[in-house]
Amino acid sequence: MLLRWLRAFVFTQIIEVPIYRRAFGCSLLEAFGASAITHPLVWWFATSHLWHVSWGWKALACELFAWWVEAAYFALLRRRRALLWTLVANGASFGIGMGCWYFFGWS
Repeated sequence: MLLRWLRAFVFTQIIEVPIYRRAFGCSLLEAFGASAITHPLVWWFATSHLWHVSWGWKALACELFAWWVEAAYFALLRRRRALLWTLVANGASFGIGMGCWYFFGWS
């Protein structure tokens, strides 16, 4: 399970870090920090059996959480349009991830 999380984390960073660096002109560490805060929690909640809802509801709740926390993170760093760019970055990583799962069977 840890290896699956690490692969997903690296995948997320490969997609989101360049978006954040371009959108905010931030450092590599600042860009990396956003997903580093949210991804472990999202992964745990998404794979947890503590709540009994469909995968779609889990995915929606987890992505909303990641979006809002990452937006707050960048807002605290005084980055403009944090809600927009964190939506773009999280949407891109989720969408590309789902595409890879659908087309290539990656999980």
